[in-house]
Amino acid sequence: MRIFIACTALCCCLQMLGQETFPDGKPISKWFKETQNVNLKSLGKQYRITDYGVINDSTVLQTKQIQQVIDMAAENGGGVLVVPQGTFLSGSLFFKPKTHLHLEKNAVLKGSDDISDFPLLTTRMEGQTLTYYGALINADGLDGFTISGKGMLNGNGFRFWRAFWLRLKWNPKCTNMDEQRPRIIYLSNCKNVQVEGIKIANSPYWSTHYYKCNNLKLLNLHITTPRKPMEAPSTDAVDLDVCKNVLIKNCYMSVCDDAVCLKGGKGPWADQDANNGSNEDIIIENCQYGYCHSALTCGSESVHNRNIIFRHSTVDKALILLHFKMRPDTPQKYEYILVENIKGNATSFITIAPWSQFYDLKDRKDIPLSYAENITMRNIDLKCNIFFNVKPSKQYQLSDFYFQNLHIQAKEGDIDKSIIKSFITKNVTINSQKVSN
Repeated sequence: MRIFIACTALCCCLQMLGQETFPDGKPISKWFKETQNVNLKSLGKQYRITDYGVINDSTVLQTKQIQQVIDMAAENGGGVLVVPQGTFLSGSLFFKPKTHLHLEKNAVLKGSDDISDFPLLTTRMEGQTLTYYGALINADGLDGFTISGKGMLNGNGFRFWRAFWLRLKWNPKCTNMDEQRPRIIYLSNCKNVQVEGIKIANSPYWSTHYYKCNNLKLLNLHITTPRKPMEAPSTDAVDLDVCKNVLIKNCYMSVCDDAVCLKGGKGPWADQDANNGSNEDIIIENCQYGYCHSALTCGSESVHNRNIIFRHSTVDKALILLHFKMRPDTPQKYEYILVENIKGNATSFITIAPWSQFYDLKDRKDIPLSYAENITMRNIDLKCNIFFNVKPSKQYQLSDFYFQNLHIQAKEGDIDKSIIKSFITKNVTINSQKVSN
């Protein structure tokens, strides 16, 4: 508790001096304030795909032809793959060093609905490094990669969703990965990445997934999947998987799973696997949320998350504002998380509970102990069904929570402070009744 108070005091001092800080007191670099649009002219020659034999036809698969344009740009020192107005059907595309993607207004790069158009490769899925299908847009190990424009990446997911729900009806115990589905964007081991301005829609599986990426900016994106006429299962808007220095700003997210989900590994020895790791120094701000399972989720495949800020945003029809999924088979630590200046409505304000779906202790005899600590939620005006959906458990310890300036309307407004060690509330009002400090 003394460390928490000291960090809070340090943050206040630095903010008075004009220096913003992360929740643990670390100064926020000016990089997080720099949100200039991608300058296409600085990225080299523009390769308009229709100038190289690619035709505007949503029914003709043109993966090979589009990939040839990317390869040509790479061989000539780099450049920008430009998708003009129209609809172009493709399977997996792989971007090379110094190549970029730009989608002009009314341009649609549409994913194939045939899984065989997405090759098997070593990739990352559900907290594991394994063999799985490539995404529509893939890049690995690039420095300075950009995706920009006013067009759309359309995952064309209907056929995949229908197959998943049919398989689930046949086998209620099947997992997400039993019915193979591609993602729209998968970037791994990349740095200095900017994805801006585009629409990302109808993903068969996770909409965008970033693994071991540093200095990643997601700006002014519109990421959606439908609930009707068919729900799009497990279509997270943004999955951050062992990422550092991430800014998500001015985005709209409405999907049939979590909006922003922090991942990083799972399993009884996940914290000892070099493929896994932490998400650190993440800012999510000025965003709008439609329907989603949670606006911000830690888990379920997550080892360590530190210095996470979620602020200045509105939520509408989110099931949960802040969700901690606590796996009994994985050592987890969620720390120094700040949620502030949020308005809107959700089913639950905060949910913390054991997450036992498909867990496996393997050869471990004990249940690894997990932690959530130094969590601050302040300046929030929210209507919800359940305010404090926090379950006690011997598998985790909760400590150093701080709730301040909360104005809550809730059907179930009870709060049990005994579940959390060192739990401070200040100016918290639930259904017009002030909660004692």
